[in-house]
Amino acid sequence: MIVPLLVGVGSGLSLIVAIGAQNAFVLRQGIRREHVLPVVLICGLTDAVLETLGVAGIGFVVERAPVLLEIIRWGGVIFLLWYAFSAARRAMKPSALVADGAGESSLKRTVLACLAITYLNPHVYLDTMVLMGSIGNAQGDPGRWWFALGGALASIGWFFLLGYGARLLTRFFATPRAWQVLDWIVAIMMVVIAARLIFGGAVG
Repeated sequence: MIVPLLVGVGSGLSLIVAIGAQNAFVLRQGIRREHVLPVVLICGLTDAVLETLGVAGIGFVVERAPVLLEIIRWGGVIFLLWYAFSAARRAMKPSALVADGAGESSLKRTVLACLAITYLNPHVYLDTMVLMGSIGNAQGDPGRWWFALGGALASIGWFFLLGYGARLLTRFFATPRAWQVLDWIVAIMMVVIAARLIFGGAVG
């Protein structure tokens, strides 16, 4: 079933290879070489599990749970604005953050931040469970499971590539100015995504 597998890979990449809160977080952790493995595993495996649940039919339920999506949406808005504030505060007091672990955050704090960015965005569920689930189920049996495998491979592969490939940029982020620019970009991005959640709605 090579065709459903490839469709799954293509569909998965089309949804995750874009500038967003999750990718920005993984990129920053990768550049800092800080807790990269748990971060990419959380992001990649979460997508894989949600896509599989969507193909299994759970997306139908999620699509019809507007109250739950609203709760997640506003939780996401609050977290994204807090993260934007934190990034802006770092940008106003930049420091050279290189691969020597200076200023390293704890594993617990990093994992909690990653989980929040991953799960407090309703579009994560809509993209993986609903959209990927719908495309997957259109493949029929057993094609939909090959599709789910393709989507899972795409997600896991992308986040590993982003997390570990980011270290190639380390030399460009050896100065306070470079980190200041990155943190301002992250702060602006988080505000924009939060605004989209506020004005676009959970299913916009």
